[in-house]
Order: sequence, then structure tokens, then C-alpha cells
Amino acid sequence: MTVHHPIAIIGGGLGGLTTARILHVHGYDTAVFELEVDRDARVQGGMLDIHEHNGQKAIHAAGLHEQFLELVHHGGEAMRILDRDGVVHRDESDKGTSGRPEVDRGQLRDLLIDSLPDGTIRWGHKVVTVRPVETGAGRYEVEFANGVTITTDLLIGADGAWSKVRPIVSDERPIYSGISFIEVDLHDADNKHPAEAAIMGTGMLFALGGDTGIFGHREGDGSLHVYLGHRADEHWVDTIDFHDTPTSKAAILELLDGWDNSLRGFIENADTSLTPRRIHALPVGHSWERIPGVTLVGDAAHVMSPFAGEGANLAMYDGARLAEAIAAHRGNTEAALAAYETELFPRSADAARESAESLEVIFALDAPKGLVEMFEAFDNIPAQ
Repeated sequence: MTVHHPIAIIGGGLGGLTTARILHVHGYDTAVFELEVDRDARVQGGMLDIHEHNGQKAIHAAGLHEQFLELVHHGGEAMRILDRDGVVHRDESDKGTSGRPEVDRGQLRDLLIDSLPDGTIRWGHKVVTVRPVETGAGRYEVEFANGVTITTDLLIGADGAWSKVRPIVSDERPIYSGISFIEVDLHDADNKHPAEAAIMGTGMLFALGGDTGIFGHREGDGSLHVYLGHRADEHWVDTIDFHDTPTSKAAILELLDGWDNSLRGFIENADTSLTPRRIHALPVGHSWERIPGVTLVGDAAHVMSPFAGEGANLAMYDGARLAEAIAAHRGNTEAALAAYETELFPRSADAARESAESLEVIFALDAPKGLVEMFEAFDNIPAQ
């Protein structure tokens, strides 16, 4: 049997959940379809800095700011920039919480989940196909792998980089950015990994050396979440057997030959296996023609490399702006979607451009020089 939902959101990440929450605030019922089997199916990632100009505005619109403040990791905004020799080029270890407080992604996601009425999220729904019921009519049918089929008058794709909804509006697919990440964790860092904990500091770390960089953050539980980024061919990660941890560690440590031992220690002493991740992005300025009854938020709309730090913030802000447009144009979905997308496209293009430019700065031959100069330029911008 096919069930009809007036508003269906595909994807239960931060963007989809924010959209659902703010629509709920404005009196709309939504159905969120998430492929994970439950809220605890996997670890939700590391720390996020939530920006005043977008992410925090979304949280205010969701009516959750007071609860959000309880999640803030005080001291998490600290930042250190090092070179491959471990020499510190910029140190903001004493930086307090200001306009970009750090929170755990999983805790923020839980806050949004708990703010929704029971039954809003349908867990274990993996999209198989999305198709219009009638071309141009603005009604869609979504079939899931568990045999469920729904129809909807408003389909919101919040299903990430490899969105199954995006092909309804756009033929674009993410392309490889030239950067691959290797992800690891070090647990109970102060006790088990004091050298790595000391060089990480209390917040974020950038350690850069040309085509390779180490990026990390101290988590609220005292662990260190670390990514090694490397500019390489798309198939580079396929040359390493990541199922064999000693072998993969040896391969990455060879890449870090000549780096300071405390930086090599993030890989050598990691408590987890090494997880490879290719970084993909949609073209800067990705947009689409207005298609009745469907739109996108977050990475489905504008996946970009993470080097501008805007991904989660943009996803939440997209959801807020879309929900607010629907509420402002009650009864006229097409006017709401047109208003939302008119604002979305230039905003996301600016962020994607900044992300692409930051990638080149971070992986420049003279890194970390450019990144240090970028932050020094920020220092000279007058406070608003």
C-alpha cells in the first residue's frame, strides 16, 4: 500500500532534522525518512563549530538555543597552526567561547531528534527510486528498499552528497576534489597519549606540509579525532590495504617521513583502524531550474570540501530558510521554493568558492604560510 505524506524529507542528518523541527514550530507535520536503522546506528562524527551568521540562526529559529548552549565544549575554539616540524606558527590556546562555539555533532543531532514529535522519523528507509507521479504536477513517488512506497506533494532532498533526490532537478554529480582523508581516533588522550594531546591543545590543530596535512580536534570526551589529508590521485587510497592496520599505518607513516614524531604519533599510536575517505564536491555555483514540488538542502544541494568549515552550518541554515519560506508563503509551495532557491544559490556558491580557495591555501607548497596570513587578515577586520 502506498502512503501519502504532504511533506516528505529524505535524510535525517542535521539539515533534514532542522527543516523538520522548524516546520513543526510553524505547525506543519512532516515525515523524515532516514536510511540508518536507528539513532545509534553509527558514531556521528566529531566536533562542529556553529557559526553566528548561519548555524546559530537556525538553532534560534528552531527554538533550541538554550538547550544548544548546554552542549557547548568550552575551550574547543582554541586553535593551533604548526608546520611539519612541529613549530607553532599561530596559537590561540587561550581563545574563549565567542562566535563559533564547538559542540559534538552527535549531541546536536540528538537535540534535534528529541525536539520532534514521536514517529516523525522513519528509520531504516533506504531510497531505491524517486520519480514524478505525473510530469510537471509536483507530486512524487519514493520507493524504499524495505518495500515501503510513499507519495508526497513536497519532496525535500536532505540526503547528502550522493543524493537520490538530486537527479530530479540536476544532472550534476560530485567530483573528486584531489584530496583524500585518512581518519583515526586516539582515546583518553591525556593519559594514554600525552605527547599527542599536548601538541593538539584544547581545541583544533592544523599541521601542514605541502601536499599533506594533519587536522585534528580534541573531543568533549577527551579523545582526539584526527584526519590526515593528502593531495593525491583519486585511486591512491586503493593502493593501501586498510583492512590490515599495521600495513596501512606503515604506508601512511612513510608518507610522513621527516615529520615531527609527535605529529607522526597521531597515526602510529592511533587506537582505531585507519579509515580512508575521498573528498568530493559539486561544481561551484551549482544550481537548477525550478522544478515543481521538490528542492534540496545541505550537501544534496551544494556538497563542498570541508576547508571552509561551513558544511553543517549551511545544512542547518538551508533547512531554516526553507522552512521559514514555506511558513511565509503558506498555501503556495511554489512561491516558497522559488524564494528559498533564489537566496540559496548565491549563498552556497560563495561558500563553495571559499572552500575551494581554502583547499589550495592549506595544501600549498609553502603551507602553513598562507593559512597563517589568512587568520592574520581576519584579525584586522573591525568587529561589527
